[in-house]
Amino acid sequence: MPSEAATRVCFTLRLKPDRVDDYLKAHSTVWPEMLAALRDSGWHDYTLFIDADQALIVGYLVTDNFARAMAAIAGHEVNERWQQGMAEYFDTAGTVDEAIVRLTEYFHLD
Repeated sequence: MPSEAATRVCFTLRLKPDRVDDYLKAHSTVWPEMLAALRDSGWHDYTLFIDADQALIVGYLVTDNFARAMAAIAGHEVNERWQQGMAEYFDTAGTVDEAIVRLTEYFHLD
């Protein structure tokens, strides 16, 4: 569970336009060990949204420290396997984790 000092993080990723449906199908069953690795790495309230027409993913999570959470998930072997499987869907060079574009929060209403 995130602490009082938890931070909301929002990011984007780009899919290959012709692979959107395949990407969504691949997420119909996320491996239980991948879900556990995310939780263990400090990812909470993690949600993914998609604008399929733009092949744009918007991710949201809450964490105590995003850099630490990213480093922790990168250290899980299951994440490496998951990212290798997902790489074919993304319009990016390098790993999917490296392609994350973090957005700046500028307004929040509780």
